[in-house]
Amino acid sequence: QVQPVESGGGLVQAGGSLRLSCAPSARTSSLYTMAWFRQAPGKERVFVAAIRWTGDNTYYADSVKGRFTISRDNAKNTVYLQMNSLNAEDTAVYYCAVGRGVFIPRIEDQYEYWGQGTQVTVSS
Repeated sequence: QVQPVESGGGLVQAGGSLRLSCAPSARTSSLYTMAWFRQAPGKERVFVAAIRWTGDNTYYADSVKGRFTISRDNAKNTVYLQMNSLNAEDTAVYYCAVGRGVFIPRIEDQYEYWGQGTQVTVSS
């Protein structure tokens, strides 16, 4: 019902920027939280950023704080992840997740719906 679809991934050089988009297949409610996670080859999936559908609360992993910005467009029912100053450590598959009643945004089990992911590769 609320299946996320990610887009915007690609190949960029170190220091470059990229913006990811997440558009759920159904309208979300004020109770929902949307988040970005990422998984590098051979690594565990880790939290990147999250945003509440209502209010201005945002959450970031320490590794991306100051470089990445999560935002939403309520009219378009879409969440974005602006990624600046990219480096090789940012190379991963990025997943969009949606959950109801999320209390701890960094915990994967808090989210019910997951996208298939979009690849981000940072060269050099």
